[in-house]
Amino acid sequence: MTIYIEEETSVSFPFDYEAVAKDVILAACDMEQCPYEAEVNLTLVDNDGICEINRMHRNIDRPTDVLSFPMQQYESPSDFSHAEDCIEENFHPDTGELLLGDIVLSVEKVKEQAQLYEHSEKREYAFLILHSMLHLFGYDHETEDEREVMEQRQREILDALGITR
Repeated sequence: MTIYIEEETSVSFPFDYEAVAKDVILAACDMEQCPYEAEVNLTLVDNDGICEINRMHRNIDRPTDVLSFPMQQYESPSDFSHAEDCIEENFHPDTGELLLGDIVLSVEKVKEQAQLYEHSEKREYAFLILHSMLHLFGYDHETEDEREVMEQRQREILDALGITR
């Protein structure tokens, strides 16, 4: 598994944010039964940086907490049955790893929302990475049913990691 973490802003969390990111990403891959070694990119930005990306990709001119850019198409969440249909697009040519996608996370939003929701920065950080990972696996929350399924998976994975509110 390859996890790239890029810092485009100052990061000052009271925990080992690289280790937490790796733990969450690995747990998500394990619990979603990803049958391949995979690659994920995590970029840590400030509110201005995520606002710019949000404006460019979604035409929304405001900062958000996390953005997900999946590289895979799924018929249903975590259905990897078609990954090998297009090896040159879905797998890294040098490593052979499945390209899951990119996560862009606002460090400022982690701090703001941890305070707002009255839980730790570690919990908020882990939650947002996991939320984004589930998007990389094809989950969504556009309908009530989708939201319930996604929220249940989030709870199960965070509980397995011992990261609770």
